[in-house]
Amino acid sequence: MRWSPVAVSSSTLVAGLTAAAVATVGFLAYQASAHVPPGLGKSPAPAPSAAVGKAPRDRAHPTALPGDSGTGRRVVYSLDDDRVWLVGMAGNVERTFRVTAGRVDPLPGGYTVTSRSGAVTGTDGIPVEHVVRFTSVDGVVIGFSAAVRASAPAPDATVRTGGIRQTRADGDAMWDFATIGQRVVVIR
Repeated sequence: MRWSPVAVSSSTLVAGLTAAAVATVGFLAYQASAHVPPGLGKSPAPAPSAAVGKAPRDRAHPTALPGDSGTGRRVVYSLDDDRVWLVGMAGNVERTFRVTAGRVDPLPGGYTVTSRSGAVTGTDGIPVEHVVRFTSVDGVVIGFSAAVRASAPAPDATVRTGGIRQTRADGDAMWDFATIGQRVVVIR
């Protein structure tokens, strides 16, 4: 039997090389997204003045957006009030709701959303959905999430968690509003 080389057309060769390049870029993008440096969530913009002290409140309207909480489209999270405001581009409050904070709080200041997950198990062992992460403190990841089951047991008080829990309806609103890169302003 005689050996005969198989002719490969240049278009077949280019298609094969292109497919290999696309697969390599996809793999490298996946690796990069899985290893985001811890400081990447910190916003380069100066923190709002609220980071120094407690932002002014309208005592007659406790759910009103606090003054000095920044400008533009943003998520505002009050540590003292356990409340979140989703603020539109024109400064209008699109939604506000109460939350239950984890045991580890972020420092007041400006951040950006760095990652999101549709559904995971929280550090306290409770299944959560619509996880929106924006920073970490001493190795504890801080972010908003909603327990999958409304009757979820109370979080284990001995576990250091950074999960800021919200209802499922509020979690849906946060998920739609706070995409990667969205500003998060933490105030007292």
